[in-house]
Amino acid sequence: MARVGYARVSSVGQSLDVQRAKLQHCDKLFQETRSGAAGPRPQLRACLDYVREGDTLVVTRLDRLARSTLHLCQIAEALAHKQVDLQVLDQHIDTSDATGRLLFTTWKVSRDKVNKR
Repeated sequence: MARVGYARVSSVGQSLDVQRAKLQHCDKLFQETRSGAAGPRPQLRACLDYVREGDTLVVTRLDRLARSTLHLCQIAEALAHKQVDLQVLDQHIDTSDATGRLLFTTWKVSRDKVNKR
């Protein structure tokens, strides 16, 4: 059971250092400099392919992982299918327990309502 980190910044001028520091406890770290809206993110794809049952995917913030609520739901579904937990450090979300799953579900629903307005 590995802790797998994913860090992303949107442009070359930004630094991954803060995210790297927060993810230093991870067994493996995938990182990229690429806008979430710029199309495919090869390191995210590699990360999602890498994680296995029992692993935990760790990110600093949800916006580093997904570009929209729909994209987040797609990633969450893929992780659940592989039985991989998600931990979001800055938003205190951890789907490895019931409280974390509830918080994550509540966040997705409230975010979806905001996007519809």
